Amino acid sequence: MHPLNPHIASTFAPPVMEARRWLQGVEFPPDRPLINVSQAAPVEPPPEGLRRAIAEAALERPEAHLYGPVLGNPDLREAVAAEFSSAYGGQVGPEQVAITQGCNQAFCAAISTLAGAGDEVILPTPWYFNHKMWLDMQGIAARPLPCGQDMLPDPVEAAKLINPRSRAIVLVTPNNPSGAEYPADLVAGFFELAQHHGLALILDETYRDFDSRTGAPHDLLARPDWDETVIQLYSFSKAYRLTGHRVGAMVASRARMAEIEKFLDTVAISTSQLGQIGACGGCATCAAGWPASATRSLRAAPRASRRFRHCRAGG
Repeated sequence: MHPLNPHIASTFAPPVMEARRWLQGVEFPPDRPLINVSQAAPVEPPPEGLRRAIAEAALERPEAHLYGPVLGNPDLREAVAAEFSSAYGGQVGPEQVAITQGCNQAFCAAISTLAGAGDEVILPTPWYFNHKMWLDMQGIAARPLPCGQDMLPDPVEAAKLINPRSRAIVLVTPNNPSGAEYPADLVAGFFELAQHHGLALILDETYRDFDSRTGAPHDLLARPDWDETVIQLYSFSKAYRLTGHRVGAMVASRARMAEIEKFLDTVAISTSQLGQIGACGGCATCAAGWPASATRSLRAAPRASRRFRHCRAGG
């Protein structure tokens, strides 16, 4: 097959899709059903209240079928800013928030504003496979940072990997795939390292709703000039079962948002209106009970159920 981008050809096939292909044509008896642990994602649809909010918007709100603002709908950006300000004890404004087509796109957008072919990004191992794939496809070298027996990366070891081509350090906490919850002082250590070397610290908190700890998992957003270093990512897919609607978020500086807007405009124009309405209005509508019962076993749902409650119903 020619021509072919060598950077795309050099990366591996999507692991979850590859695992699904292994199962094609395979039958499992009732007494030995398949237990799928290949992907930490919900398998049930959103709760009825959220689905109704989306359905009503589809029928009654013409703008739900049109392009929206490239950086996301104002009410959802305001909701994210308010939640992150409250949860982390800092000041995050709506103009520091972008809504994306899932958290994966938020990561791709962030990297695209930070690095180009030949640059390097430090990734703790084991890494989230899509992060590695995107770096490969952009010609950006992933510098592996092995974790210890406790599955925690070490800022001292990370410092040894920094060179003139380094552009960012990526942390995923709670971690995918290990599940490790990075202590606040560890995250702070990476922040100080990145700040000292003029690097970005990308925090992917896709699973923050399921963190078993109480209180803020770190204090970075309360620090002066945090947005000169931190780019924080979030996903609405997990706690609210919106995987198919593709809604994520990014918190970063106002200056970086101007660059993020360029990327998002060329790859999606705007995030799904119905997905954003579901993430904002739908979640507010059902916040009183559903997330708490849905994620009780993961011990974090009461906090998740309070999220984004001030969005106006339906959007």
